[in-house]
Amino acid sequence: MAQLYFYYSAMNAGKSTALLQSSYNYQERGMRTLVFTAEIDHRFGVGKVSSRIGLSSQAQLYNKDTELLNMITQEHTQQSVHCVLVDESQFLTKDQVNQLSDVVDQLDIPVLCYGLRTDFRGELFGGSQYLLAWADKLIELKTICHCGRKANMVLRLDERGKALHDGEQVVIGGNESYVSVCRRHYKEAIGSLDTD
Repeated sequence: MAQLYFYYSAMNAGKSTALLQSSYNYQERGMRTLVFTAEIDHRFGVGKVSSRIGLSSQAQLYNKDTELLNMITQEHTQQSVHCVLVDESQFLTKDQVNQLSDVVDQLDIPVLCYGLRTDFRGELFGGSQYLLAWADKLIELKTICHCGRKANMVLRLDERGKALHDGEQVVIGGNESYVSVCRRHYKEAIGSLDTD
């Protein structure tokens, strides 16, 4: 029976690597996968999922207006789809997460979503909020802070390497703009968490 999975973590925990490995495992057994990635993140090329260790795969793009259920249904009608994998799933809308749950429930196709849980302010992304609420399985992928503890927070850095406290939720960047840290070092870098 198909399920909706959410693999979440801070940055640089290997989410894209895990997605690519899962897709390869299906393909190696003669099964067809559909890979999606967010249109707004084209650091490694348009229509491509790439990992920091050099693996990559072509992917279909989605934005906030993409009707994922329709796309996947059409693809599945033309040729069976055995698994759907979504990179950068924090950028999904509430409706898209619901559509992916319909892919699982109506088409009986497993959906594996990979994304960040929280932004640089420690707040949930929209897609992550609904994946955490509705996914059948939640799997945390771990990375470490510079102190050796589990990193579960992300700092956004300015051009001088100082932690930013506010700004737009979505600013695409890599290691030059973001660093994963433990909660203690996150609080030290920004002063403390707001409690309102």
